[in-house]
Amino acid sequence: MRPALVVSVLMMLITLCAASAIQDAQTKTPPAQKQASTSDGEKLFETNCLRCHKPPENLSPRESKTVLRHMRVRANLSEKDEQAILQYISPR
Repeated sequence: MRPALVVSVLMMLITLCAASAIQDAQTKTPPAQKQASTSDGEKLFETNCLRCHKPPENLSPRESKTVLRHMRVRANLSEKDEQAILQYISPR
């Protein structure tokens, strides 16, 4: 084989591998940290809300945020807990 042809074939293979790696990186599942925060929100909801409420099914994210803001005072939740529960009941 000619050296120019070998170089061309190698460059094409490198390009294909790089494109494949980029596509794999873009389609990966969310990081474990994000999944953990949803899990934390679920635990917090079960601990603080579930005794009186079921998870909302028909509320928009905006309505969920408003309801949770009012319940935060009654349930004595921290802002961090409020955000975790909001992520659980109204994922984006």
